[in-house]
Amino acid sequence: MAEQSQKQLNISATTRTIIGKQVRALRRQGKLPAVVYGKHISPISIMIDDKEWNRILSRLGSSQLIALNVDGKDYTVLLRDKQRNYILGTITHVDFLAVSMTEKLRTEVRLEMVGKSPAVTDLGGVLVTGITEVEIECLPSDLTNIIQVDISSLIRIGQALHVEDITAPPNVTILTSPHELVVQITAQAGEEVADIAAGSVEPEIMEKSKKEKEE
Repeated sequence: MAEQSQKQLNISATTRTIIGKQVRALRRQGKLPAVVYGKHISPISIMIDDKEWNRILSRLGSSQLIALNVDGKDYTVLLRDKQRNYILGTITHVDFLAVSMTEKLRTEVRLEMVGKSPAVTDLGGVLVTGITEVEIECLPSDLTNIIQVDISSLIRIGQALHVEDITAPPNVTILTSPHELVVQITAQAGEEVADIAAGSVEPEIMEKSKKEKEE
């Protein structure tokens, strides 16, 4: 299952000549310094309204298309890097990657678990997540904010979903290894020992699991 709809953001910016340590003065004036770069353009130093966009950009992922207007010129960009002030919890600088709508690009997309697993609701299993993002390749027009992973097929303890079990959105190629673990159902602590005593789980399987963890 895939989620494809995304609302394009529109950001207005102006070029800046202030760089280096003097950039601190811009921040005090409520401006967020940034740079735009790409395959077909020279890097452009810009600044945007910090009060309006700091909170929004802090939550934005790398697969969100942005219509960036710099002094009247339009660019289609992705947010590529965010520098933060971890004490204040604010962004201090961002990098935008200008993309061509006719050239494929690679980016990371977040995975979102949907549905209910019978192994959790009926058997008391524990949902353990593996990777939370996958790398994809597609045209900018086919980008998606998230890829949904339906866990309703997990009906037994020990079942798992891997990247190869994910259905990619149309025209999107998942580049992450198909063997990467996405999610697995495990027994609650103490249940495995009880299962062995009851004879419902083979001891050699448990020992193999222990050996794999040690390796």
